[in-house]
Amino acid sequence: MESLIKSQHAQQMAGHNGKTPATEIIPATTGLTMSSDESMMLKLIQHTHSPDAREVQVRGLLSLVEDILDRATLDSADSNASMLPLPTEDKLMESSVMGVLDNVSYAIDRVACEIAYKSLTGSDAHEITMSVFEHLSSFHWDAKLVLTLAAFALNYGEFWLLVQFYSKNQLAKSLAMLKLVPVQNRVTLESVSQGLNDLIREMKSVTACVVELSELPDRYITLDDPQLSRIISTIPIAVYWTIRSIVACISQINMITAMGHEMMNTQMDSWETSMLANKLKNIHDHLSETLRLCYRHIEKQRSSESLKMLHSLFDTTHIDNMKILTALIHPKNHITPLQDGLTKRKVHLDVLRRKTVLLLISDLNILQDELSIFEQIYTESRRNLLGMDGKSHMPYEVVWVPIVDPIEDFERSPGLQKKFEALRAPMPWYTVDSPKLIERHVVEFMRERWHFMNKPILVVIDPQGNEASLNALHMIWIWGTEAFPFNRSREEELWRRETFSLNLIVDGIDSIIFNWINPDNYIFLYGGDDLDWIRRFTMAAKATAKDSDVKLEMAYVGKRNHSHREQIRRISEAVRAENLSHSWTEPALMWFFWTRLESMLYSKIQLGKADDHDEVMQGIKKILSYDKLGGWALLSKGPEIVMIAHGAIERTVSAYDRTWKTHVPTKGYTKAMYDHHHDEILRETGKPCGHFDFHITARSGRIPEKMNCFECHRPMEKYMTFACCHDDKLLDQDENYNF
Repeated sequence: MESLIKSQHAQQMAGHNGKTPATEIIPATTGLTMSSDESMMLKLIQHTHSPDAREVQVRGLLSLVEDILDRATLDSADSNASMLPLPTEDKLMESSVMGVLDNVSYAIDRVACEIAYKSLTGSDAHEITMSVFEHLSSFHWDAKLVLTLAAFALNYGEFWLLVQFYSKNQLAKSLAMLKLVPVQNRVTLESVSQGLNDLIREMKSVTACVVELSELPDRYITLDDPQLSRIISTIPIAVYWTIRSIVACISQINMITAMGHEMMNTQMDSWETSMLANKLKNIHDHLSETLRLCYRHIEKQRSSESLKMLHSLFDTTHIDNMKILTALIHPKNHITPLQDGLTKRKVHLDVLRRKTVLLLISDLNILQDELSIFEQIYTESRRNLLGMDGKSHMPYEVVWVPIVDPIEDFERSPGLQKKFEALRAPMPWYTVDSPKLIERHVVEFMRERWHFMNKPILVVIDPQGNEASLNALHMIWIWGTEAFPFNRSREEELWRRETFSLNLIVDGIDSIIFNWINPDNYIFLYGGDDLDWIRRFTMAAKATAKDSDVKLEMAYVGKRNHSHREQIRRISEAVRAENLSHSWTEPALMWFFWTRLESMLYSKIQLGKADDHDEVMQGIKKILSYDKLGGWALLSKGPEIVMIAHGAIERTVSAYDRTWKTHVPTKGYTKAMYDHHHDEILRETGKPCGHFDFHITARSGRIPEKMNCFECHRPMEKYMTFACCHDDKLLDQDENYNF
């Protein structure tokens, strides 16, 4: 970024203010305010600034200077810490530092002598500081600062070197006496150490920030942003106050050695050093915040570039899926970025080469019900595909891709890390070894292209790396692994084989209900969250069947709204305890029942079958809409669905003795009930209009632009609502589209 500072200097000298950007990198509230005196000072400093084409690599030199200053303390002298050997340095780094010193050692010595001489002759600190700027006019801002700090390290390092070796080396002792270093005056040494330590720490911190700012890539940080331009303009002031602090430190040390034993009982005046330390601390805080915002901007820019490259990669033809998978699950230094769910061993991405890969993408709040059902489907499929060799010959593999956004939350939270481990421990499929392997731009890609919104999706990547499906979960819930290879043509083929029947509604959920399905049985599926209604309905329905001498089975299937989970569990227990009907003991089965119905709706919409003439679509609409209103029931004779009714069905069965009982012998049980319900009950209560909720995560072409009511066939209005779940296991705020 040094070239930007140089460019800005040129613009300021020419009176050019730059362009107005579309967006700002740095908020207007961030910045270091300058007094009018400092504004004048800035002009003076910039007047001395005339950098040439030399680029001084100061990073290595700064490390050397920091090492000297870290060891040059009274504590080091007492503990012999300075006797420890220097850490082994990389040879290339050593040669780099020596190469820099060959070119700048004269400038360092000259600055050291300039400050030492002028401080002894009583020159003003500002005058000395400006003199340093004059001597270093041809260097960039970061080099000016590091070279001046190196000059201080020469002075300060020599002072403490003599203190540390005074009692161990005759040469050091003689030299200390000659230079009047007060090695035997503990009070003076403590005064020097305590008085300058805080200031030196701030000097190092500001210098490190200025160097780091100068190293920022010009490609991402430009002067088009006026706030960034304003912040960069304060760097010369930061350099000024740091050099002025260096001048103060050298002046203090030189005064002690120059006055020798006259200073033996004098403690340093801490006012100036304390004032300068506070000044530099404020500057450092400002520069640190600037760096943080710059890095965030750089990360966004790089992420944007990576995002474009990822989109381009998916639009390119490949011979296999490895480039795609490597781009999504970035291994970095992980040679084995996956964990095998069965062996729990780390494995390479190559185990997925030329296979259909099902990416199960979710955050760490994925429902246990969802995982439980998915695992049952996966395990059954694996068992059915076991070969003679005892190995599974599955044509696809599943990989769980855990998303934590922002990833910093995962790194800071042991709780999230434990949650991740607990979630993946029972998974029998492959899992990404850590959410940290999913980079920010990949998460953004998933949100943009696959419409991932934290709720689980199942993206299918074929053996050539193409997207076979952006979300095949609905196919899995409806048909299980029979839906392989999970593409659109297979989905259409499976629907051509289906009719709207009880087999479709309950297939794969409950063997008890499935075994009821024969031509002689009448079956009521019902739901709702009003236990009194359930009692009245079930008892009345069973009474009609007994009197009509038909075999009636009944099953309670709960309610779609997950926020009623605990209430539904209690109702289900009461249904079983009072022997009202069959009811599922596992909450996962109720979740699966409603999820399959929603999946059928989404599948039809995605295939463009959301019209009023599709019997599956109309039936699913009725069940989901009536569930919103309260109690409801579906009656079938064997597999054939006879009627789907809202809560008024309770009035229909309760009116059996008074009304439609006499029609059963001639019309039959279902016809008599149907006619009374439609001709009498609905005439009194009216037909309720449809009402549907689509979760915000159902985007990706699965929320239709318009829908017609299945009762009155008029266009439905569209709303957006927010709903909050208070269930302990489902605490979440949901956004929904309502029709």
